[in-house]
Amino acid sequence: MGTISFRHFAGIDWSGAAGERHKGIALALCSTGHGAPVLIRPGHRWSRPEVLRWLCEEMPADTLVGIDLGISLPFADCDAFFPGWQQSPATARGLWALVDQICAKDPYLGANSFVDHPQASRYFRRHGGREGVHFRIGNALTGQGRFRLTEKYQRAQGCKPYSNFNLVGAAQVGKSSLTGMRLLHRLGDTLPVWPIDPLPERGSVVVEIYTTIAAMAAGRTANRSKMRKRHELNAALQRLQSETSMSDSPIDDHQADALITAAWLRIAAQDPKLWHPTAMSPAIARSEGWTFGVK
Repeated sequence: MGTISFRHFAGIDWSGAAGERHKGIALALCSTGHGAPVLIRPGHRWSRPEVLRWLCEEMPADTLVGIDLGISLPFADCDAFFPGWQQSPATARGLWALVDQICAKDPYLGANSFVDHPQASRYFRRHGGREGVHFRIGNALTGQGRFRLTEKYQRAQGCKPYSNFNLVGAAQVGKSSLTGMRLLHRLGDTLPVWPIDPLPERGSVVVEIYTTIAAMAAGRTANRSKMRKRHELNAALQRLQSETSMSDSPIDDHQADALITAAWLRIAAQDPKLWHPTAMSPAIARSEGWTFGVK
C-alpha cells in the first residue's frame, strides 16, 4: 500500500446531533499548491444527507476527504465490538451495515435507534446516568469506556480522545461516529475508506481525522485547538504553508476546523509514514480502522 497523488483536499467537521440541519457541520476544500482553503456553501446549514450527496455527486475528482468522526468502535481489546451479542459483526463494514439497518427509520442519518436498542444500549454510556452493563468491559478501573488502538496512540501524541461508547458530555464523539457510520455505509463502493479499504492507485479516498491533530500541526496546543477568530485561523494557515483567508466575515470553530483540516491534509498526504502506521495490523485496519495523522 503506497501513497497516491491527490489534486484536492476536503475537511469535513461532522455532527451527530438530532434534527435535520446542523451548525456543527462544515465543509472546506483546497487544491494542490498553496491557495487558501475555502468553505463549501458558506452560510449554508448542512444536513447529513446533503453531505452524502456532495461526496457522491459534487466533490471534485482525486480528493482526499478527512471527516472528523470515528469510523469504527473498539474491537481488539475484547475481540469483538459487542462481546456476548450474537449480532456483533467481525469487520467495520459489517458494523456500518448493522448500525444502518437498526436505524433505518431514523431520519437524516440519525442513530438514536441504535443507542436505544435493547442489546446495543448495554455497551454505551448515555445521558441521564444510564450506563450500560457492558460499558466498562476491559476498562473497569478508569470508567472512561473502551478505546481503539489508534486512540491510545492519539494520547501518545498529546491528544485527549473520548471513547466512542461514551455519549455524554460536550467532547463526546460517539453520536457523530454512529451517524457517520450510516453515511459510510451509504457510500457503498463509491469511495474507498482508508484503511478499511485498500488505498487505490488513484482517485478519491475518505479518511478519519481528528481535528486536534491538524490544529497542533498548525502551532496550536491540544487545549487551544479551537479557533473562532480570523487572525487565529490565518496564523494557523501560515504555519501549514497556506495562503491566508482574505474574508473578514465571522467564523466559528466548526468552520475553522474544516478549513485547517483541508490545509493540513494537503501537507500530510505526502508523508508515507502516515499511510503506514507501525502499530496498524491488517486485522486492526479491517475492524477498528485508524485515524489519519496518528503515527
